[in-house]
Amino acid sequence: MTLDGTNTWVIGDPAHIAPVIIDPGPLDQDHLERVLEIAGGQASAVWLTHRHHDHSDGAARMAELAGCQVMAADPAFASDQDCELEDGYHLDLGELALTAVETPGHTSDSTSFLITGRHQPAMLITGDMVLGRGTTVITHPDGDLADYFESLQTMINIVDDHGVAELLPGHGDRVGDPAGVLRYYRTHRQQRLDQVRAALDSGARAPMDVVRIVYADTDPGLWPAAEQSVRAQLAYLQRS
Repeated sequence: MTLDGTNTWVIGDPAHIAPVIIDPGPLDQDHLERVLEIAGGQASAVWLTHRHHDHSDGAARMAELAGCQVMAADPAFASDQDCELEDGYHLDLGELALTAVETPGHTSDSTSFLITGRHQPAMLITGDMVLGRGTTVITHPDGDLADYFESLQTMINIVDDHGVAELLPGHGDRVGDPAGVLRYYRTHRQQRLDQVRAALDSGARAPMDVVRIVYADTDPGLWPAAEQSVRAQLAYLQRS
């Protein structure tokens, strides 16, 4: 589910302000200490892309070690009300800047972060909305496929408007060709919907019955994750 593990991103301009640590990952003391070392022993804040444990469990401890606060879209993970990330929240980090962008779909609180700078191309941190390989899971019922489609378009617009050169995902390697990958994600999801419709027409009813047809060529060990996406697809089709 996490490919090679959860990516923790350290973003900043050390000459001006302590960096932001994004998605500290699991509660692993050795990892957290290593991240803080890379950050120069300090952080201005910890930001979360979404609430899932593999991204958030180490957040409170990371903030404690760094002497800072946790900022998150989900109030349950934010240090206080002033630390609740909202769409458009902007932080200057010297030569760099971070802007929060609401991108629900994988989860209801999924948030992406646009990195812009005076002397480098823009980048977009995507959490689990885009992965370094494969495609993301819509975690029904918290995730929503209609929201996901809208967020893909939001990200496509950001890539086009800001000339984003790379996507920095929550799992896997950096993603080049951001516009192409995002459009592929949209097309792939639409194709899956067509396959789900065909499975229903053939008599499938339970979500796992649909999984066995639509994801027949997928490792059965991944079928529980596929079932989450199928449930989201079925809910989307019921509303269409």
